Amino acid sequence: MANNSGSGYKSSSAAERLYNGLVKENPTFVLMLGMCPTLAVTTSAMNGLGMGLTTMVVLALSNMIISLLRNIIPDKVRIPAFIVVIASFVTMVELLLEGFLPALYDALGLYIPLIVVNCIILGRAESYASKNPVIPSLFDGIGMGLGFSFALTCIGAVRELIGAGEIFGLHIMPDSYVPCAIFIMAPGAFFVLAGLTAIQNKIRINGERKGKDMSKIQSGCSEDCMNCADKGCSRRFYGASGGAEDISGEPETEAKRGKERG
Repeated sequence: MANNSGSGYKSSSAAERLYNGLVKENPTFVLMLGMCPTLAVTTSAMNGLGMGLTTMVVLALSNMIISLLRNIIPDKVRIPAFIVVIASFVTMVELLLEGFLPALYDALGLYIPLIVVNCIILGRAESYASKNPVIPSLFDGIGMGLGFSFALTCIGAVRELIGAGEIFGLHIMPDSYVPCAIFIMAPGAFFVLAGLTAIQNKIRINGERKGKDMSKIQSGCSEDCMNCADKGCSRRFYGASGGAEDISGEPETEAKRGKERG
C-alpha cells in the first residue's frame, strides 16, 4: 500500500489551490500541458470554454475520488487505477454532453474521450491528489480546471475575434473589418498561443526585476520537474512513497546501481 504519512506534502487552503491553478501553475501558459486540445478545439471562445469546463469537471471529480482511495490503491498499480477512475468520469461527461449539449458535443468531437489521456489530469492525480486530503485535492482540480478553461477561452476568443470578427458568436468588429481566416485555421492556434505565452513571460520577468517572487508552486514535488535532469524519476513512477525502487519493488541501493552500470 502507498504510505503518504512521510511524503512531506502539505495541504493548502482552497484559495491557494485556486490561485495556483489559475496563475502560478496555469497548465497552458506556465506548464505547457494539454497542448493537443488547446491547439485543436480553440477555433472559437465557446469551444474553448466548453472544453475547459468539461476538463475541469473530470479533474475535480477524479482528484476527489483518487484522494479518497489514496491509502487503499496499491502503489504498484496506482497509474492503471487512476486511469480507470478518470475514464469512468470522462464516459459520464461524454454521455451527458451528447444528451444535453449535442452542438458542443459535435464541435469537440474526438477530443472529449481523449480527456482520459490528458496529461494535466493524470499529472494532478499522481502529483497532488494521491498525496493530499480530499478537500485540497478537490480544489486543486477546480483550480487547474479553471486555469485550463481560462487559457482555452482566451485563445479561442483571440482566434475568433481576428479570424471571424466575433466573440462567442457576437459580431464585434466593424463591418469594414476583413477577417484574417488563418487565425481560425491550424496555424492560428500556434500564433495566438505563442503571443499569449510571451505576454505571460513578460509579466513574470518584469515581476522578477521588481523583486517579486514569481516562482511556481511545485505542489506535487519539491523539484522543478520542467527543468529536472532526472528523466526516470523514481518518485513519480516507482517509489512515490519513499526511497527509489526498481520495477521489482526492491529498494535501489548504491551497490545495485553500480552493478547495473557495470
